[in-house]
Amino acid sequence: MASSSKKKTTMAKMNRETAVRERRLRKQAKKDARKQAAADGLSEPSDAGAGEEPEAEAETESEAR
Repeated sequence: MASSSKKKTTMAKMNRETAVRERRLRKQAKKDARKQAAADGLSEPSDAGAGEEPEAEAETESEAR
């Protein structure tokens, strides 16, 4: 049987799928960063400035919602 040439996937569905893929990539990157920070141990807080860390966490929390 020959396949029809009509496009069956809508742009809205493709956009949703792209958003899900990007969300999963961001989530995996956060997970990897937490693992790396845990592996670094206590060296991580001394490397970062006191003002930098809360801002970065606030951005990631707002993206998650």
